[in-house]
Amino acid sequence: MSFNSSGNSFQRNSPVIFWLIVANVVVFLAQLLLKQFAVTELISLHYYTTPEFKPHQIITSFFAHSPFMFTHILFNMFCLYTFGTALERVWGSKRFFTFYMICGVGASIIILLTTPYTAELFSKNPEVIKEFGNTTAALEWKKNVCSALGASGAIMGVEVAFAYLFPNTELMLMFIPVPLKAKFVIPGFILLDLFGGFSYRAGDNTGHFAHLGGALIGFLIVLYWNKTNKKTFY
Repeated sequence: MSFNSSGNSFQRNSPVIFWLIVANVVVFLAQLLLKQFAVTELISLHYYTTPEFKPHQIITSFFAHSPFMFTHILFNMFCLYTFGTALERVWGSKRFFTFYMICGVGASIIILLTTPYTAELFSKNPEVIKEFGNTTAALEWKKNVCSALGASGAIMGVEVAFAYLFPNTELMLMFIPVPLKAKFVIPGFILLDLFGGFSYRAGDNTGHFAHLGGALIGFLIVLYWNKTNKKTFY
């Protein structure tokens, strides 16, 4: 794999981040403009027992975003740029691309493995039962109709790696007027996903286990890569 050094400074210094953002935006536009081809359904991750499941969805799903919520892709690409550029410059483009793809695939696999649990949790929510009439209908809908999409799992792996390598970097969060260090912010995100993943609330369509899966895979990779290199903290 090689990368062209031409283009603007962002493209030259962080080519993988640049082209990942381009790829996500192009896919998002295809989802919006080519609805007659059911692009979203084709590339979203369906449960493996359904007829709609195709192996390529394990990868394509983390290049897709909700066509009904622009903030979904906007927030994910902002996080990819914010946390990913530092990693790409430290690791190099090839290693970062490998890391990102493994985190994304790992998150997809975790989604498939946890779907029965999340479907059961979903079907037992009182508001969901009221909407569907019974738990069986809700369970079947969650397992066989719902699909997963979004780069959040892969990006959560990137955020964990950033917190591991740059633990003392200060971050500013919305509605919090003081800077917080990455070693506190990212674990805080993980705790929120743990809570959300094991306690479903009506209307919550966040892929908490995708986030947790990407975070776990990302942590294991960066831990392995740095087990003999103790001078990679900034």
